[in-house]
Amino acid sequence: MGLRDDVYRRSLKTALDRIDLLAGSKCADVGAGAGDISFELAHWVGETGRVYAIDIDPMRRNAIADKAAKFTQVVAITQAAEELALPEPVDLAFCRFLLVGVVDPALAIAGMAKIVKPGGWIVAQEPVTSSGRVGHHPLKVDTEAIRHPDVGLDLVALMRGAGLEVVDTWAEAPCGFGESDVVSYLEQMTEAEVDDGDTVLLPPLLCAVAKKAG
Repeated sequence: MGLRDDVYRRSLKTALDRIDLLAGSKCADVGAGAGDISFELAHWVGETGRVYAIDIDPMRRNAIADKAAKFTQVVAITQAAEELALPEPVDLAFCRFLLVGVVDPALAIAGMAKIVKPGGWIVAQEPVTSSGRVGHHPLKVDTEAIRHPDVGLDLVALMRGAGLEVVDTWAEAPCGFGESDVVSYLEQMTEAEVDDGDTVLLPPLLCAVAKKAG
């Protein structure tokens, strides 16, 4: 898995354990990016399942398709989160670091709810960026690239607004120092400068699990 999922690994496993994702399930990874979570979901659902790796960027879609040769259950699709349409309903719609960048988070959550079958699950993991720290200093946020830096705090309201039942929420915040993966991740994803003695607290991921009425 990629560096992002190394440092936030536990939050993904915790979410999948909470919903008891079974072999043979059908999933949508919305805002799939490089596909790391899509391929992890493929391990969970097995060869009899299916994972739709959805991203608005066609170049990312092509990169996922190239990697998916050994994961026949992964289908790469180019779509906007606000305009989702799949050939079949899914058991789980998942997103991470999606809502921070979309124009309208409410439309994205409503789109995810639309593609989930009755009784299915929606899991969103989004940051509270303002809570990240390098030492005692808050992280600097690129407001042009990140439209909704603290959208994690809105997940419950967004899910309820889409008619979903929120059944669980929690937050996880990796931290590290020195040459740890956490520091490497921060330096790769931002222009932050980390001194050797600084402790880095990555933005907490607020994780929300919701169920569609069924």
